Amino acid sequence: MHYVSLPDSTTRPLPFYLAMEEWLARNHTDDLFFMWQVAPTVICGRNQIVDLEVNLDYCRQNNIRVCRRKSGGGCVFADGNNIMFSYITSSANVTSTFSAYTSMVAGMLRDLGLPASATSRNDVLIGEHKVSGNAFYHLPDCGRCIVHGTMLFDTDMTHMSRAITPSRAKLESKGVKSVASRITTIKANSDITLAEFKSFTRKSLCGEKTLELTQCDVTRIEKMAEEISSDEWIYRKTSRATLCRTTRIDGAGEFTAHIDLAGSEIRSIDLSGDFFMLTDLDSGLLDRLKGVRYSREAILSALEHTDVHDVISGVNNDRFVNLII
Repeated sequence: MHYVSLPDSTTRPLPFYLAMEEWLARNHTDDLFFMWQVAPTVICGRNQIVDLEVNLDYCRQNNIRVCRRKSGGGCVFADGNNIMFSYITSSANVTSTFSAYTSMVAGMLRDLGLPASATSRNDVLIGEHKVSGNAFYHLPDCGRCIVHGTMLFDTDMTHMSRAITPSRAKLESKGVKSVASRITTIKANSDITLAEFKSFTRKSLCGEKTLELTQCDVTRIEKMAEEISSDEWIYRKTSRATLCRTTRIDGAGEFTAHIDLAGSEIRSIDLSGDFFMLTDLDSGLLDRLKGVRYSREAILSALEHTDVHDVISGVNNDRFVNLII
């Protein structure tokens, strides 16, 4: 695996690094890894509703930027004492790629002498506390997977707990009372410095292999970042709906389905939440239900040749229909 380095040490806005992941995935075929840090930022998952997940007033008052990524999952907070990891690889199996990555990170932490483990969903733990949350998405047109996540080194817990507002159902499902009560940091468990930790991580995962980007590469990446920097992308609203269904599915996440009906037929479905997508949600699933009668039998029939589990991690066809009916 090659470590990707930029031509300078400038700290860039978070959308740049998300665009950098995709640019690398589309323009290189090797396994790649890089680390990055940003000014205080909340990063929402692709399908989340920003107004429900983020304390926007607090973020404005404390100069905390809000962004949205292309991967699913929940909100995370990043600042200069938090390290972001990005991993790009070629794979047709998103689930196994994700599992391999979190196991690799947990193994690296164990090499530091920390009691780290990877969970079945998206976290890396030290003991029983979360130190790294991760998300992924697949680019089927080029056969590449992107896995990215946080590594909490010495993050501002006050900003984190006040900027992100998870639902009570999510916290109760994890048996905790607040965001801060379920996390830990590298600094709380080790005397290693931030610079030493970054150096150790790079050598542990990549050895001496390096891919150096040029200024021309940076310019192309900056152009790609414009789309995910826009307010339209970050604060996009759900469509007007006739019905709204909200539930939490163990092992999959929180779901809110906004269902727009024309008479007894489905006009559109908008699905929001912190779940993980394995492919495009609209073309892979939701668009197939347009014009279908709004009944359990009709929806199951329309999905006869569709395996929802291949679109949304942890959700089969019956669970999906129970969500929207």
